[in-house]
Order: sequence, then structure tokens, then C-alpha cells
Amino acid sequence: MSYRRIGPASLTRLLGAWRGERTGPTYRQLADGLRLLILDGRLPLDVVLPGERELAQALEVSRTTVTAALGRLRDDGFLDRRQGAGARTRLPAGPGERGVTPLVAGAAAEGLLDMASAAPAASDAMHQAYAAALSALPAHLPQHGYAPLGLSVLRETIAARYTRRGLPTSPDQIMVTNGALHALALMLRLTCGPGDRVVIDHPTYPHAIDAIQRASLRALPVGLPSASWDVEGVAAAFRQSGPRLAYFISDFHNPTGRWMAPDVRAAIVEAALRARTTVIFDETLTDLWLDGPVDRYGFAEPDEGLVRLGSTGKSFWGGLRLGWIRADVQTIQALSLRRSSVDLGTPVLEQLAVVHLLTNEDAALDARRALLRGQRDHLLGLVRQALPDWKIACPPGGLSLWAELPGAVSTSLAATSERFGVRLAAGPRFGVDGAFERFMRLPFTLPNETLTEVVARLAQAYARLQPGAVASRSSMGAVV
Repeated sequence: MSYRRIGPASLTRLLGAWRGERTGPTYRQLADGLRLLILDGRLPLDVVLPGERELAQALEVSRTTVTAALGRLRDDGFLDRRQGAGARTRLPAGPGERGVTPLVAGAAAEGLLDMASAAPAASDAMHQAYAAALSALPAHLPQHGYAPLGLSVLRETIAARYTRRGLPTSPDQIMVTNGALHALALMLRLTCGPGDRVVIDHPTYPHAIDAIQRASLRALPVGLPSASWDVEGVAAAFRQSGPRLAYFISDFHNPTGRWMAPDVRAAIVEAALRARTTVIFDETLTDLWLDGPVDRYGFAEPDEGLVRLGSTGKSFWGGLRLGWIRADVQTIQALSLRRSSVDLGTPVLEQLAVVHLLTNEDAALDARRALLRGQRDHLLGLVRQALPDWKIACPPGGLSLWAELPGAVSTSLAATSERFGVRLAAGPRFGVDGAFERFMRLPFTLPNETLTEVVARLAQAYARLQPGAVASRSSMGAVV
């Protein structure tokens, strides 16, 4: 079996300022830095590290320091070294079994504040949109109502929206789906077969991982560095693994909230074209910029090999269950043929409601962004005051904060918090192989007064948490 490798430049970037941040000999500081990368999921499992000599050169330390650091990690169970095969990352107890509980829970228990779901309530524009849809519905009733590609009027509206935003698009490049997750599932069926590999950014949307695994595919995570995306690591994964598909949440990433700049998108697409890998950019959260408009389409688009997923769920209301795929015409036609074995289209009434929403979107989206901006700033201030040892960057958009905890206690904290009336999704829910025990996602989709109560209870739970506490697996449940 051949394993993925990480280059010395990529590993150096992931390590960041590892020297001097911790006490003790240099080799121990290096070992601790690598250990955290593995535990956090930024350095995936089953990845072969660079050789000792080239790693020492990249880090500007002696080879003896690197040898001692890797030896310590092997002794602790974080590396597996085989003669002639290099040092391969692992976890001491092996990867835990991944929970696949749906991320959206049923009715919450009385008094339980749900912070597991990053989904805002319906936009104020929803009632008017459904009223307009009901008025338009009679014209469609004489028809059979099945439209695997979607209503022409909605496909035209979505295509015009892309064109208005700087990406010329025809209706023939659009398929309407039952949400973005349905769109991803259709793309997996079209492009992949059992055992194929799919590159993902790491952490990522939990249900995307679930969809990949349930399709009998193998998710290949590429860890996110402290900022942006690891383009070199992504390109290496393409070269070494030959994946059929790659999935990235490019716009206000779930859960970190970061945004992928056009030059980074262009570099990833270029690397994917060389490897003949189809790239999916999930733009579900693209409307939710909070610190200023963004240039989404500032690079030359290839004729094929790049697919975009869109959705109304976060922009307007999850209850619509309506999304879409933008791709080249041949891909859309192939998807239409495959879709008929799964379903025959998206409900007509919801499509007509979305036509109204997208045609009159500016006021509704401005109001949503203003509300979320205030809630983000409120939650960020509360957490920084009540939990000062947590590290949190202010995301430029999206629906959540991604908090780095001082210790690997995320699952334990999620279980403890539920006893204090707060339901959370533990960090490992957003990764593979038990990663992200030092992270917690905190959505800012609830009203400010509720967020105030959430942080007060969370601080109590965190203070009560005992080091080394073992949490219930049930805490790795629902998230959106």
C-alpha cells in the first residue's frame, strides 16, 4: 500500500511558530507541535512525514533534534515507522468509530439551548415568497409537475444571478436540487465508484463526510493551516492519490468561517485539472459575508472540471430544502440521467418561492447579514470575556466561531454542557479519525439574549470539567 506524503514546506507552514511557544528542549517542543497537528486533524493520519535530513533543513534545526522528536512521537504512539517506508502518522489507540448521528436533532428538551445547529430562523421574506408562489402556482397545475432539472423560470433566475455576480452562466448549466447535500450526493454518484478517494478540507461539514463514507468512498483530509488553505498539500494529495473528486467549502467555511481568495481557488483548480480531478466548491454560505462584499469569481473558469453548489438554506430558510448545481452542460445532462433513479425533481411550490426570493433578495440578505453581524460580535465578546484561555479568530462571514481550547476536552465538554442545559457539537464531529478534540464550534444563530445565557452556562460547564474526563459518544450528534 502506498501512503500520502507531506512535503517539508507544507509541514513547516502547518507547524508555524512552534519554537519558543513551549518550554523544554527543542526536540520536545517540536514533538509537541507535531503531536498537536495530529490531534487537531491539521496533519491527517496515514501521512508519511519528510525524511529527517530534509525536515531538519526546512526547520533549520539539527538532524539530531528531528530524530529525537520523531522518536518521542513513536514512543507515544503518534508515528508508525517501517523500514524504508518513513514515519507515518497515527493515533495511539487507533481512530475511533465515527458517529453518524444526523446533525439536526428533533425537538429539544425543555430548557435545553441548542448550539449544535448552525441554522438561523426563517427570513422575514419567507411568508411573502410563499404567497407569491401560491399566486404563480395555477399556471403550473396543468403540467405533470416533474422536472429533474428544475423549473425553467428558476434555472433562468439562478443563471442570471451568477451572471450578475461576474460569472456568465446559461440556464443549461443549472440543475435544481433538494438542497446542497442532495447536490453533493448526486455528484458522488456521478463521478465516483466504491473505494474511490475524495479530497476534503479538514475540518469540514460533517454531513459531507457522512455522504462520502456512506457512498463507500474514502475521504482524504487536507488540514487547514492557520489561515487560508494549504494549496501545496492539496496539490500533493491530487498527485499522490489520484482522487476522482475534491470537495471544498470555499465561502465562509463551515465551521471556521474563513473565505477562499480567488488566487487560491485558481491554484486549486489548476492542480485538479492536471490530476483530472473534479473540484466542487460548496458556496452554501456565500451570501453571508459580514465584513464586506467579496469577489467570488475573480479567476478564469475552466470549461469543465469545476462544479459549484448553491443553496437557499442558510440565506433564507432551511425549510425550503432547495439548492442547485452549476456545472458544464455535459455534466448537468449526465446528472439528469442519474437523478431519475433517485427522485424526479424538486417540489414546484418551493421553486416558485425561491424565484421570488432571488428576484427580490437584496433587502432580505442585507437584513440577515446585519442580524448575524451583531450576533457574531456579541458572542465573540462574551466568549473572550468568560473564557479568556480559548483562542477564537473573528470570522469574516458564515454562521459560527471555531474555538481552540487549551486541552483536548471537546467531547467531554459537550457532554458536560448538556447537563448545564446547552447542547453542543464536539470538535471531532467535523473531522475524520478522531481529530479536533481541542476545538469547538459555536454558532451565532440564536438571539443575543440567548447567546448570553449560553456562554454563562458554558463557562460553568467548563469550570466543572475535570481533566481526563471521558465523555459520552452521544455528544457527537447533530449539527448543520
